Amino acid sequence: MTETPIRRILPLLLLLAVVAAVAALVTLVGGDEAQLTVTEALIRLTVVVGISIFIGNSGVVSFGHIGFMCIAAYAAAWATCNPMWKQLMLTGLPMFLQENQYPFLAAVGGGAVLAAAVALVFGAVILRLSGIAASIATFAFLAIVNNVYSNWDTVTAGVSSIIGIPTVVDPWIGLAFALIAIVLAFWFKNSRMGLMLRATRDDPVAARASGVSIVRVRLAAFVLSAFVVGLGGTLYAQFLGVVTVDMFYLQLTFVTLAMLIIGGMGSITGAVVGVFAVTVFVEFFRYLEAGVTVGESVFGLPEGSQEIALGVGMALILIFMPQGLTRSKELKLPRSKGRPVPAALTARELPAGS
Repeated sequence: MTETPIRRILPLLLLLAVVAAVAALVTLVGGDEAQLTVTEALIRLTVVVGISIFIGNSGVVSFGHIGFMCIAAYAAAWATCNPMWKQLMLTGLPMFLQENQYPFLAAVGGGAVLAAAVALVFGAVILRLSGIAASIATFAFLAIVNNVYSNWDTVTAGVSSIIGIPTVVDPWIGLAFALIAIVLAFWFKNSRMGLMLRATRDDPVAARASGVSIVRVRLAAFVLSAFVVGLGGTLYAQFLGVVTVDMFYLQLTFVTLAMLIIGGMGSITGAVVGVFAVTVFVEFFRYLEAGVTVGESVFGLPEGSQEIALGVGMALILIFMPQGLTRSKELKLPRSKGRPVPAALTARELPAGS
């Protein structure tokens, strides 16, 4: 029996409902600190879902996507921070950026498009590689972005911070973009391009023999993935109000990949579950690091324990549940059990010639 259109999009609708319900509940019930945690988690959800568009469908592990987040975040900073500060500190920017302050949506769109454009150029070069060679090339891209942005003083302020970015991103804006990212990821996964890309992942020889261009389908996923990650980068800049190049390097790369691996790389549901699970995990260990009062004594874990615990947790997931907490499956309702139709009756009732 073929799936109906409603049945086909039911996993998407369920996932959107769950994400919206969890985010709204914590935002409305929690205090200011909880709202900040939810907002950051939703921004990271946008980024991790964006990464999963490429990694989950192609099977190529990318260590460079945080570079696209960096590019988009700086673009949003250039567009939105105070023109007087830009004319003083960022003298290498073009005049249309130095002299103007652009609205939120223009900064978001411009940053994401810039990240996608860089991905188009870079991906056309390195996506002819496969396996570990492609992964190393993506890491090289991350290192290049970090070095360029660390030394381009007149445009990025070097290792200093760009300050004065309007902090307009709240939990509801974060939720809206997280839902948009999930919709885009589901659309690509169920599209003809997504199906061909997964075919190249599962059996590249057969896919190539069937006329699938491996480079073309990988490049399409790479550009869309960079666009969604770029959305997350622009939100991050306008959530913190400050950007510095060190924010977008190894630590954030490790955390986002850990979220994807722990949840399950093969499904969008896995990306969502991984973000929520790691966020709760990290917040719990952060609480323990701050110290727990027992009587007149205060007990606390050493600083940095959360990174160690996260690494141990990821190793255990890889050993015992290599497909992640969701086993790389999408969220689904159980199928209703109907009365089976006898095979003989089914055969008699089939139209002639079917």
